[in-house]
Amino acid sequence: MFGALALWGYTTGADLTSWGSLLFMALVGQIVGLVVNGIWFNEQLYWVTTATGVLIFSAYTAYDVQKLKQYEPPPGEPDAEVVKKDAIVGALALYLDFVNLFLYLLRILGRRK
Repeated sequence: MFGALALWGYTTGADLTSWGSLLFMALVGQIVGLVVNGIWFNEQLYWVTTATGVLIFSAYTAYDVQKLKQYEPPPGEPDAEVVKKDAIVGALALYLDFVNLFLYLLRILGRRK
């Protein structure tokens, strides 16, 4: 799933830069929902936050890959220090997307005892 979303984010012709603020607001709402559910312990809210978490981090994967694609230096003389820093920030963002997407999918597909 992560690979397919990353490939779609890299190859799509659609501009995903406008998704950034929307995804951040959705992530803040997700965190608020998780805190409320941590206090309230509601089964329906648990599944809503899990499903929205999968959607949010799926969209973040495509968004971050497209953003990372924009960091590619133009042909010629790229500034090596800037390219390295951009690569580290992009790799960290994709790592966080992968881990969070995995954890939310594990909440859906994992067994409860």
